[in-house]
Amino acid sequence: MPQSHLHIIMPVKDSIEMTEKAIRAVVSSGHTLCVYDDYSLPENAKQLDEIATETGIQIVRIADLTDHPSPNYRFVLQKAQQDALAQGKHLVIVESDVIVQAGTLNRMLAKVEEGVGMVAAVTIDENGEYNFPYHYLRNLRYRFINRQTIATKKRFSFCCTLLTNELLHKADFQQLDPTKNWYDVTISHWSLALGLRNLLMLDNPVLHFPHASRPWKRLKYTNPLLYYWRKITQKRDRI
Repeated sequence: MPQSHLHIIMPVKDSIEMTEKAIRAVVSSGHTLCVYDDYSLPENAKQLDEIATETGIQIVRIADLTDHPSPNYRFVLQKAQQDALAQGKHLVIVESDVIVQAGTLNRMLAKVEEGVGMVAAVTIDENGEYNFPYHYLRNLRYRFINRQTIATKKRFSFCCTLLTNELLHKADFQQLDPTKNWYDVTISHWSLALGLRNLLMLDNPVLHFPHASRPWKRLKYTNPLLYYWRKITQKRDRI
């Protein structure tokens, strides 16, 4: 299946400098991209328009489709599933704090075969070390695993993840829980429950700047007490 059969999306809300880098990395790799703008500030929305004019990306303004306040990840996933199925494509999610390499997406596509539900590129920091959400790979028990593609039952993140057309046909994103904000854990579990394999590519890393697209979440590392207080009292970041 050629690269034109990938429906690649990037959910975005402000953080325009990081977002622009993420967009340009995808475009530079030779792929088209659909950016979902989830109520960015007017000045950032204007910059996105300028980037779109230069790069040819498509921008979907969520405010034109729903009055539901941000975050709207559930809405994005539901619409993206419909679009990918209508076009006969796999769905690829690249988040706006991730920088892909030139061949990242093509290497992910090459791993798709019958019985595969998800293919994820492992995330690394600028020193080449595994980082969030795959930082558990730093543990001693994983130190001797060769950097190759492995099947895993651990949950995936949507940092840079391909959802196969087979999974899209079998899973109904209309059933996603509206009380939650993020759905990578849920869909990872669905894929396994449907008898599909989830593949993690240790040999296909992408550069990840954790939470650069959601600055308030950096509190998780700088002030964890305040982070969890806000998470509980403001019902934020529900997975």
